Amino acid sequence: MDQDPIKTIAEDHGHILVVDDDPQIRLLVSRFLQRHGYQVTGAPDGRVMMDVVARTTFDLIVLDLMLPGRSGVELCRDVRMTSQVPIVMLTARSEESDRIIGLEGGADDYVTKPFSPRELLARIRAVLRRTRSRNASETRRSEIVMFDGWSMDLRRRELQSPAGTLVDLSTGEFDLLVAFVEHANRVLSREALMQFAKARSSGDPFDRTIDVQISRLRRKLEAVTNGSQLIKTVRGSGYVFASDVRIREGQSA
Repeated sequence: MDQDPIKTIAEDHGHILVVDDDPQIRLLVSRFLQRHGYQVTGAPDGRVMMDVVARTTFDLIVLDLMLPGRSGVELCRDVRMTSQVPIVMLTARSEESDRIIGLEGGADDYVTKPFSPRELLARIRAVLRRTRSRNASETRRSEIVMFDGWSMDLRRRELQSPAGTLVDLSTGEFDLLVAFVEHANRVLSREALMQFAKARSSGDPFDRTIDVQISRLRRKLEAVTNGSQLIKTVRGSGYVFASDVRIREGQSA
């Protein structure tokens, strides 16, 4: 097979693409990351990588520098033309010039082979923390988030329907909706929703009440849209917020 299968697991800390022409390294890294709560897709070369990237949204790419055909640096530059997805480069070379070339090509970090899976995991976590913190800050500065005619004011914590009426949401329901919006069109497990929503909440309203919160939020949204579902259940996996989300330009905190 050209492409490794996607593995969906209960803990969803992010979806990572592992690109390496060595099937043993690809399998080792994939299994290790899956054990630590990540979804993983594998690709053996640049052709498969670019095909998968065009069809799937990833939270981070682990990219080998030395690949058959086009190099990791060339592929990194191609990705950077259309996406700011974080990239951690794997390199068998220890020369400073090679590391600099990778970083200048758009990589966010690098790990030199042979490497410890734990070191790679630590690098991935650090890059994801920086990226998510930056994205959250940009969203907060933007203040207004739009989807399917709805408008969310993140500073005032208000939700406005397509008809222009305010929809009353509890603190927990609003934080849950923000978690959905920030991960739109991506399947989120119950555990992932708890984690994302807790990160935005000053309290801890998401212990055993997450299912109740989702049910109430759904009913409030569907009451306005005559039953049209924005939050959909993916059997055996979790939930997905099925809407394209955009940030209103020109807003600032």
